[in-house]
Amino acid sequence: MGKTIAEALGVSQGAVSQWLKRAREGGVAALYSQPPPGPTPRLTTEQLTQLPHLLARGAEAFGFLGEVWTAKRVAAVIREEFGVRYHPDHVGRLLRTAGWSPQKPIRRATQRDEAAIERWITERWPALRAKPRRRGAPSSGSMSQPSIRYRLSSAPGRHAA
Repeated sequence: MGKTIAEALGVSQGAVSQWLKRAREGGVAALYSQPPPGPTPRLTTEQLTQLPHLLARGAEAFGFLGEVWTAKRVAAVIREEFGVRYHPDHVGRLLRTAGWSPQKPIRRATQRDEAAIERWITERWPALRAKPRRRGAPSSGSMSQPSIRYRLSSAPGRHAA
């Protein structure tokens, strides 16, 4: 019987044998696909739900200079708070599953004047955009007459002397 089933499904007889054994031992529920067992998580689900609340306190609350969270800093907090060591690359995966996303700080010049920029955007830029073009004025893409003139040195068919 196992050979006939294997041929009908296009699988090996060994696979059919394993399925039949699972069905005999565990019933129909045992036939459903089961995820491969992996290592048990080192942080409990309760600890994972606590992590965003801890990080919301800010990096400086944990003794770091500046309010930027890096994977190394988060790994240090996890080690300190829960006694669990994680590689910084894995911390990034944990944070993504918790709904956090990597952020890059915006680099801005220290001498940047936000008020002057806002004035330019609200006052000067609309004035520049609103100016109508003069009628008949050449556009930036048109060619002026002198650049398209050609002059023949002699009439066609005749040689210049």
